[in-house]
Amino acid sequence: MTASNYSFKTISVVGLGYIGLPTAATLATRGVEVIGVDVKESVVNRLNEGKAHFSEPDLDILLEAAVTTGKLRAVTEPLPADAFIIAVPTPFLPDKSADLSYVESATRAVAKVLKEGDLVILESTSPVGTTRKICEWIAEERPELELPLNGRPGNINIAYCPERILPGRMVFELVENDRIIGGMSNACAQRAESLYRLFVRGALLHTKAAVAELVKLIENAYRDVNIAFANELSNVCEQMGLNVWEAISLANRHPRVNILNPGPGVGGHCIAVDPWFLISAARDKTPLMAAAREVNDGKPKRVLEQVRQQMDRFKRPVVACLGLSYKPDIDDLRESPALHIANALAQEDVNLIVVEPHIQDLPDSLANRANVEKKDFDEALRNADIVVLLVGHAAFKNAPHDLLLSRIVVDTVGLWQH
Repeated sequence: MTASNYSFKTISVVGLGYIGLPTAATLATRGVEVIGVDVKESVVNRLNEGKAHFSEPDLDILLEAAVTTGKLRAVTEPLPADAFIIAVPTPFLPDKSADLSYVESATRAVAKVLKEGDLVILESTSPVGTTRKICEWIAEERPELELPLNGRPGNINIAYCPERILPGRMVFELVENDRIIGGMSNACAQRAESLYRLFVRGALLHTKAAVAELVKLIENAYRDVNIAFANELSNVCEQMGLNVWEAISLANRHPRVNILNPGPGVGGHCIAVDPWFLISAARDKTPLMAAAREVNDGKPKRVLEQVRQQMDRFKRPVVACLGLSYKPDIDDLRESPALHIANALAQEDVNLIVVEPHIQDLPDSLANRANVEKKDFDEALRNADIVVLLVGHAAFKNAPHDLLLSRIVVDTVGLWQH
């Protein structure tokens, strides 16, 4: 049977966060009945009203259409379906190894409603071997089912198919980007390909599940190492009193050099987390990756040192932190170095102004502090003694030049270097 012969009447997406929700909404617009599952009742209720619980270009339009046509509904527990996509968080534990408790919980919940011929896909970024564990967890819950383990074909199809989408471009990249199809068997990969053919225009590349798991970690570890090189250069240039952005711009004129821009650190659900899954699995084989993590995790501390040096000029300075998200023009605060820096400054003897145009309310760590207030960009610039640019939001780009010249400015992203 070829991939084109498979059909899906109902697809369930378990975990309706930054990956699961765009996936569910996109599938629903392809004429498939989609059941979204999330343990948070507030998220489920909001989605059933056709409203997303985070900001992403074009997602609201997609979601409203999916819910209005009745193709997408959300529930708090898995219901029977033909395929299940698991897209739940995989944070790390205190020892930096992966916390697979969300994946295990979702898998065991799905196992209760599985039937012969169903497809289970893991999309969550996970250590090598996690897809095999999914088979084992399902076998424990449903011993009467045949899983694709130890060379047996099985009557349940299991695959690992990691996402490769960028916040701010999710709806577009979900369709256009290539996907890796890591099957526990060739038949599993064919079955998974038939699902992604419903909406993916990019290439669908088959491999083993374990290889697909490794490739996803490699991609983000590679990016982390390259960012660390740029951040290390910024530390060197600071010590030498030189402009790192000018130096990088000139170095990049070499035809085989492409250095990234430095920043206040690395955040988000992927690059700040995923390399640890490789490092923790092979600590004696990953000194470069570990060093990159050390450089990037240490960058917020260096920014704080720069700001504190300037604070010594004032009795009680007014400090404006511009941006809290982990990258420009999104509302995602996960693992954000900007948020880490703002939280640290809030504990100093300062009046802290926070500007983040992409969120309505400050996170609790800042909202509950008497010396912190949220203001708009222009008001923050007028009132601040020290301006700390932490995120290169488009809204910050055209700051009044004369106003910046009359303030102490710490630009961590090079947005105002001109």
